[in-house]
Amino acid sequence: MHLTSLSLSHFRSHRLSRLEIDGRPVAVHGPNGAGKTNLIEAVSLFSPGRGLRRGSAQDMTRRPEAIGWKIDGLLHHAEGVSEISFASDKGAARRVQIDGKTASQIALGRIARVVWLVPTMDRLWIEGAEGRRRFLDRMTLSFFPDHAQAALDYEKAMRERNRLLKEQVRDPHWYRALEHQMARTGAVIVANRAEALERLLLAQAAAETAFPAADLALSTPDGPAPETAEALEHALKDGRATDLRAGRTLVGPHRTDLQGRFAAKGILASDCSTGEQKALLISLILANARALRDTIGTPPLVLLDEVAAHLDASRRAALYDEICALGAQAWMTGTGPELFAELGARAQQFIVTENAGISEVSAYMPEA
Repeated sequence: MHLTSLSLSHFRSHRLSRLEIDGRPVAVHGPNGAGKTNLIEAVSLFSPGRGLRRGSAQDMTRRPEAIGWKIDGLLHHAEGVSEISFASDKGAARRVQIDGKTASQIALGRIARVVWLVPTMDRLWIEGAEGRRRFLDRMTLSFFPDHAQAALDYEKAMRERNRLLKEQVRDPHWYRALEHQMARTGAVIVANRAEALERLLLAQAAAETAFPAADLALSTPDGPAPETAEALEHALKDGRATDLRAGRTLVGPHRTDLQGRFAAKGILASDCSTGEQKALLISLILANARALRDTIGTPPLVLLDEVAAHLDASRRAALYDEICALGAQAWMTGTGPELFAELGARAQQFIVTENAGISEVSAYMPEA
């Protein structure tokens, strides 16, 4: 899976940027604030969701013009080649087109798979459970495009149930349909997450890698979570009195946490050094990519923002070797070309500069 062309028009700091690319990894370098992350954020939109920054369509428009933005790309994937475009007019919701026809996020997810690691994820193991759930769901979504719809439907029903709880509504008739919806979609979420975790663990176990393996497990604050729709519906019904006192729903997949452990050392990821935590994250992203390759027959697009800056030369070389062995088109950013020296001719390189608030992208040829 790879892009062979990418065009950005009025997207964040890019007034007009065009790249012609092949299936090799892509190294993007330039000074801080030049627009490197904006470039790979555009690539992240080829995956369902709000992209690696979770920005709104309005956030992504270039200012001060604010006339809207557009992204076009030619994506080679397991089923062929597709022209994919995204656009937003003056802050309107993002539109997706595949081969000139309007498409849904789920349709996009069936042909395009993207995984990423960005600096904001470095605190994953020491922040709250919400960030780890989001990380888990991003990985799950890469395997199951319908996971996003199940999560949206679950959240919608839960918000309405929480509204009833806050208003101290006690009539059970108001809750039954909502709890049935939460149970049905919640069971799908639970099953998808468990299967995704199993695939990640198998991909780690089968690989020879320079990065440490992570033991992963799911937990909830109050013991084992209900796994079936019937069990979850019963738990929601039985928990109404407790939930009324709390003013919110206290049982369900929205309470799940992802626990990680450095397998070789047997210590929790939260107790590891900063470097070890980063290495565990890289290991999981690579495992996600390997598992996807084994599932759909092609590795996904891999986005690694500023990852090289946190690795010594030997670890950088090991990462680049694994990416090339995987056959993935990885988009990597860094402040200088020296961070990608170990890649050599195995990657295309681009330099991003900033001139009067406008990002400019040009091909970069490293010195022999």
